[in-house]
Amino acid sequence: MFSFLSKPAEMIRPEDALPGRPDPIPTAERHHVFDRPLSAPVPKGMAQAMVGMGCFWGVERIFWKTPGVWLTRSGYAGGFTPNPTYDEVCSGRTGHTEVVHIVFDPAVLSYDDLLRLFWEGHDPTQGMRQGNDRGTQYRSALYTYDADQAAAAQASREAYNQTLCAAGYGAITTEVAPAREFFHAEEYHQQYLSKNPAGYCGIGGTGVTCPIGLNA
Repeated sequence: MFSFLSKPAEMIRPEDALPGRPDPIPTAERHHVFDRPLSAPVPKGMAQAMVGMGCFWGVERIFWKTPGVWLTRSGYAGGFTPNPTYDEVCSGRTGHTEVVHIVFDPAVLSYDDLLRLFWEGHDPTQGMRQGNDRGTQYRSALYTYDADQAAAAQASREAYNQTLCAAGYGAITTEVAPAREFFHAEEYHQQYLSKNPAGYCGIGGTGVTCPIGLNA
């Protein structure tokens, strides 16, 4: 995650992406915090979300600590290469960004509240980077699973964009799109900061409150 070297700042074309592989790469079997199968199906009554906020180590910790979250897992999405490795994603030649897939109980944690955590947990105005982490794999992204999530995501993007601009920030660069296939990251990336509490975390917000999800 120490990405201080120059990396591609533009998305690769699909025809130029790495070919990948037909089978998933090895990953953890169980969640290090929740002790649930990492590839467990979404239980009845639960919902899912997918977010990209920069380095997935710190992002995953934000959400596994949030009441109402049932499972988190780090991975890659939004690109073109099937079943990529971390090194391939780091090359900028897969088109993927680092994401966290979240399974949550909407009776405890609403999608609006999840969106507020997303917006306030990073700086969504930085384009192909997040802090010192630079490259297309660190772009901000919201991948949605149904029409209601898509509408809420777009509305929150517009509302927070106005708030950030008023606070002196640039325009939001977050990609909002329907969720495509999620690919698990390698075992050592899963719940990394639970296994390595003093490990690197490059995640930091703007300090500007998001108006979405506030019960006022």
